[in-house]
Amino acid sequence: MGIEYRKLQNGSDIRGVAMDGIEGQPVTLTAEAVTNIAKAFVLFLQEKFNKSDLRISIGRDSRLSGEMLLGAAAEGILEMGADLADFGLASTPSMFMSTVTKGYEYDGAIMLTASHLPWNRNGIKFFTKLGGFEKSDIASILASAEADAFIPAVDRGTLTQVDFLSVYAQGLVDRIRSGVNAEDYDHPLKGFRIVVDAGNGAGGFYVDRVLQPLGADTTGSQFLEPDGHFPNHQPNPEDKAAMDSVAQCVLANKADMGIIFDTDVDRAGAVANDGKEINRNRLIALISAVLLEEHPGTTIVTDSITSSGLAEFIAAKGGVHHRFKRGYKNVIDESIRINKGGKDSQLAIETSGHGALKENYFLDDGAFLITKLLIKMAQLKKENRTLFSLIDSLAEPAESTEVRMNITVPEFAPYGSGILKDLADYAAKQNWDVAKENYEGLRVSFGAGAGDGWFLLRMSLHDPLMPLNIESNSAGGVHQIAEKLYAFLSGYDKLDTSKLKGV
Repeated sequence: MGIEYRKLQNGSDIRGVAMDGIEGQPVTLTAEAVTNIAKAFVLFLQEKFNKSDLRISIGRDSRLSGEMLLGAAAEGILEMGADLADFGLASTPSMFMSTVTKGYEYDGAIMLTASHLPWNRNGIKFFTKLGGFEKSDIASILASAEADAFIPAVDRGTLTQVDFLSVYAQGLVDRIRSGVNAEDYDHPLKGFRIVVDAGNGAGGFYVDRVLQPLGADTTGSQFLEPDGHFPNHQPNPEDKAAMDSVAQCVLANKADMGIIFDTDVDRAGAVANDGKEINRNRLIALISAVLLEEHPGTTIVTDSITSSGLAEFIAAKGGVHHRFKRGYKNVIDESIRINKGGKDSQLAIETSGHGALKENYFLDDGAFLITKLLIKMAQLKKENRTLFSLIDSLAEPAESTEVRMNITVPEFAPYGSGILKDLADYAAKQNWDVAKENYEGLRVSFGAGAGDGWFLLRMSLHDPLMPLNIESNSAGGVHQIAEKLYAFLSGYDKLDTSKLKGV
């Protein structure tokens, strides 16, 4: 059986099983597939930029299959005549930055990563100076790889080793120094204890190449060594065990702040000095507060599952909250669209920790997001204020939950769409408060006594399931809202509502 290239597409990147070891998960992202995909990337760039003398960069996260797949990709690129710079261990944002950093400016960049997915998985992300690829670009590359009609170049490309991660890190150091402009210019973070949890991914560089040169005490930082087995916890700021681990680290070391990155450092989360998690709505509120001081009235684009309290917080700070669809590429593209339409939008951010700033190429870069917060933290110290005091006024829900309900029919998309349409009709008959500006699924709010909160029911971006988010400002409110929904949704026999019943 041949390689099923089209099944490797995961929205705007490529993902598959890269290693044996988990029963029922055969290898789909083979060395042969990666070599052909890399060749197709070269052809794509040749046509896009109308040039044959290409310079390409490549990097990987800490996954066990990373070195093998990097070698396979390198073979394809060199065979097609392009020159290749091997960055070795890298972060996803640093790969994009290699296309725009003065003195480097590669024509294209490849990152081998599968973000926070299990150890046996891997994937590919592509960049040019114009940004990350669209779904249509990925489909085109995979079709070209499957056709396998490549003609090797007469002259093979050259391979060099480049330590670009240090160049990228120095850019963050310079930004913090100039942003804080402290009396001790070189050490603006002196006096702060900051712990980092890299989850054994690629983010350990932030300790020795960013924080320590700036004077921060990083004693107690954990899981900095790259290890593709991910032995300590999932490298994911959304994972409860991961957040609990870094929170305990902050408290044990009496740190001023904790930082956690995902495997490839395009996402981040934080922990306050009292051990309180700063992720999801809190992280969005914190970076929004910083940006709204710099850019009054700017529009903050988020995904669809942000809380009502966050919307109120942004409005109170003078900003505009634009709640859009799930998917980091969706929120980024929407923020770019708003800017092109003549309104200022400085931030596109998902509750997952993907945050992209206008001032940084709309690149979802966890290290840059944290860097921006550290600048503010150092500035506020001069006023005897803490960074986290910026979100003291954020109203938090008393309860929240997410229920993921499987659809057990092959044609899951039309079945799910039908449920959403029927529920919208039902909500109208019940005189429920349906959100008028809504770009995904169905969002309904309830007043005090009727649940005192909201729900959002939507279709998953890729899978046969319907995620349901419920929040309430009152104890017992989530259960009250869940009961209303169960009474309606339990009538659909191809939707597994068993988890909803117990909420």
